[in-house]
Amino acid sequence: MEAKAIVRNVRMTPRKIKLICDLIRGKGAGEAMAIIMNTPKAACEPMEKLLKSAVANAENNHGMNTDKLFVKEVHVGPGPVMKRVMPRAQGRAFRILKRTSHITLVLGEKE
Repeated sequence: MEAKAIVRNVRMTPRKIKLICDLIRGKGAGEAMAIIMNTPKAACEPMEKLLKSAVANAENNHGMNTDKLFVKEVHVGPGPVMKRVMPRAQGRAFRILKRTSHITLVLGEKE
């Protein structure tokens, strides 16, 4: 049995979010929450909300025991890229890529 939560179009690059994903992969839900809350990264805010959502889904939709939950799978992929233009010298224009991410978190229940 597993519970899943997905957040799409997070206005942060996947590279920054992967750092947090690697920290919590395979940990218990409580331990993962503690790691997220004590890590000083901007990516922790959407990850905290996502983890809370996944725990709520597990408890309410699947009737799982919240004490036995662990992070079974977490991955982040690229979302749509917003393209912007930065004026440069001599009339040139450089492109700025504002990247977004899709994050998927799956919780499992220990036997």
